[in-house]
Amino acid sequence: MAGRNRELVIETATAACSVALIENGVVVAAIHEVVGRGHAERLIPMIAELPDGGRADAIRVDCGPGSFTGVRVGLAAARAFGLGWGVPVTGFSSLALIAADVADAPAGVAIAIPGGHGELFVQCYGMRPLAPSADLVSLKPDAAAATITEPLVAGSAAETLVMLRGYGEARAAEARASNFIHLPANIAALAPSPIYGRAPDARPPG
Repeated sequence: MAGRNRELVIETATAACSVALIENGVVVAAIHEVVGRGHAERLIPMIAELPDGGRADAIRVDCGPGSFTGVRVGLAAARAFGLGWGVPVTGFSSLALIAADVADAPAGVAIAIPGGHGELFVQCYGMRPLAPSADLVSLKPDAAAATITEPLVAGSAAETLVMLRGYGEARAAEARASNFIHLPANIAALAPSPIYGRAPDARPPG
């Protein structure tokens, strides 16, 4: 169709497996399921359930931070579809997508999700317009509680952080692929490379 611009959005970096087909800025189909560790088994069938098998003019993929395996599954699928369809692939952050799920937030929100080794991935966002207001950090829960002062905290680790601080509001916001439409262009077109959020555990021998 002349003038059609379709985007396939893939999110597998969190506990959810989430896909959406966006046409000219409007969500035409979306599937969102909390699968835990089942991304590899569910993602391709989920895309196949979308109109035209998810065929799109561009692919947007969640690069993390989040599950190491989930990030790799999403990126591998996005790159494969991009190569097969001959379309561009770009990335976005899982934390930005979660921030977009808090549409009625005040001036700012802190996003908190579980990280590796008992740490939390945390990043603060301003909401109007949606944009990071601080760098992504990986902190022990106590350190995050002492550092993050935004009254509103969203994400799967929000309740933990608010309980440790003893103040604020926790929202269990999710990384929904359909919320990609709320991401400004400058944070919705990252390189399709993993965002791990912390230094690798293994280091070459010195």
